Formats: sequence, structure tokens, C-alpha cells
Amino acid sequence: MEKETLVRSPLTLIGLILLCNVIGATGSVFTTTGPDSWYASLVKPWFNPPGWLFAPAWTTLFTLMGIALYLVLMDGRASRWFKPAIAIFAFQFLLNVLWSYFFFGLESPLLGLIDILLLWIAILACILVFMRIRQLAGILLVPYILWVSFATLLNYSIFVLNG
Repeated sequence: MEKETLVRSPLTLIGLILLCNVIGATGSVFTTTGPDSWYASLVKPWFNPPGWLFAPAWTTLFTLMGIALYLVLMDGRASRWFKPAIAIFAFQFLLNVLWSYFFFGLESPLLGLIDILLLWIAILACILVFMRIRQLAGILLVPYILWVSFATLLNYSIFVLNG
């Protein structure tokens, strides 16, 4: 059942949003896209978005993830789905950060592709289990899976064009 009050603990909400953004930003340690980088030398598909788009897109997605996690933490502790939801959320987040390491750090579109396919499955599982606890929590992750779907196509295209 949906709760009428969205924010019962504003500090927890803010903390989880910040936590998701900080953890999410750790992947950027491996990301180098400047003019002299390996990434700049790759052939990219015509639909490759401009570089400036990635930071605001990911900040928005990590913020939505933090809100979704907050809703699950506030509403789900009594649910039998609570522990699986938290475990799946943590696993998909690990895969998210690992993608940057595989793709940029190891300069491997193939390992990035394998990781992002697993990530997509983990996000879908996270959406489904979050929705069992709080429907809005699952819905908030839909933009994330849509962006990762696009990123999967982009990763695949880069793999094919540079293979």
C-alpha cells in the first residue's frame, strides 16, 4: 500500500541521494575521454551523444536511485522482499561502477558489453523487487533502465565498429 507521506526522514533521503551520487561518481575515476584518450580514438556510431550530456544524465539517474532506495528503506523493512531488494540494488550498483573500469580502465568494449548486459538484467530485477515493496520505487528506476538500454546499444556499436 502506498504511503501518503513521501518524506518522513529528509536527512535520510538527502544522505541516500548523496551516497548514490558519490558511489556512482567513483566510476568516473576510470573514465578518460579527452582528445588524446583511447576513447577519442574509437570509431563511434552516429547516435553517440555529446560528452557534456553524461554528467547531468548520470546525476539525475543516481538521484532517482537514491530516492527509490529511500522509499524501499522507509517502507520495506517488514517485507520479505526487503533483503533481496537491497542485495540486488547493491549488486546492480557494483556492476554499474565496474562497467567504467572494464570499458575505460581496461579499454575493453567487449568486457564493458558483457558487464552492461548483466547490469541491464540486474536493473530489471531491482525494478521488479522494488515494485513489490513500493511501486513508486520501481517506477523511479525506469529512466535508469532506459538509459542503460541506450548505453548497451552504444557499447555494442562501439564494439562492432572497433572490433
